[in-house]
Amino acid sequence: MASSSDQIFFITGVSTGLGRAIAQAALDAGHRVVGTLRDEKALAAFEALAPGRAFGRLLDVTRLDEVAPTVDAIEREIGPISVAINNAGYGHEGLIEESSFDDLRRQFEVNVFGAVAVLKAVAPHMRGRRAGHIVNITSVGGIVTYPGLGIYHGSKFALEGISEALGKELAPFGVHVTAVEPGAFRTDWAGRSMVRAGRAIPEYDAIFNPEREARAKRSGNQAGDPARAGQAILQLVASANPPAHLLLGRDAIGKVREKIAHMTRDIDTWQEVTLSTDFA
Repeated sequence: MASSSDQIFFITGVSTGLGRAIAQAALDAGHRVVGTLRDEKALAAFEALAPGRAFGRLLDVTRLDEVAPTVDAIEREIGPISVAINNAGYGHEGLIEESSFDDLRRQFEVNVFGAVAVLKAVAPHMRGRRAGHIVNITSVGGIVTYPGLGIYHGSKFALEGISEALGKELAPFGVHVTAVEPGAFRTDWAGRSMVRAGRAIPEYDAIFNPEREARAKRSGNQAGDPARAGQAILQLVASANPPAHLLLGRDAIGKVREKIAHMTRDIDTWQEVTLSTDFA
């Protein structure tokens, strides 16, 4: 196992956004980082960040049969992966009625199936060493929801459940798993990186159009600082007792607390009905 000051991070999707910020934070701290990218130019730019410590790998996580061989090669050629961060993903914006099954399939292929391929590839190595940390970058949108993001929310809710269960499965082997739920960060997630479905049903205009316009206006003006998120991830993986969930951003904690309060009220209000369903 690498020392705490020289660990190997494996991060998917390091060309931009949070993935790049986390990679930069790890490199600045003296770690080695293997990052996945999808083109040669981006790969060269990434490796130039820290020659000899930044290693690019061409990988599309939706090519499921290529994920495990990539991880195995990293373990052989560079060293044991101490921290694996599932960051690759994108957002689909579109009403559920107006989004196609192809939209749904693609969203889950990237945000869920690709992430699961990564964690299934790294888990045997970490379990064998009885050490490691898997970090799944989900979203506050894996806990709370907004109109027009239902397909995206579905993928992130799925990854939340998988991450939490995996943490319980790997805990006996000394491997930690954390789902990280960022709020709105100043990345291109809501801009160039978001896939937007077309509109077809005017009845939804009043509820959806203001949401779409607000997201577009917030793009580039979000309160979250990606560099600070990178530092938070370093603090997380350095902890001897990391949480199963970590919210990032004031907006995230506010929205989740609001949801918990609503859920608590509903549970209390409907408690009599809930308890009435057991055998007498």
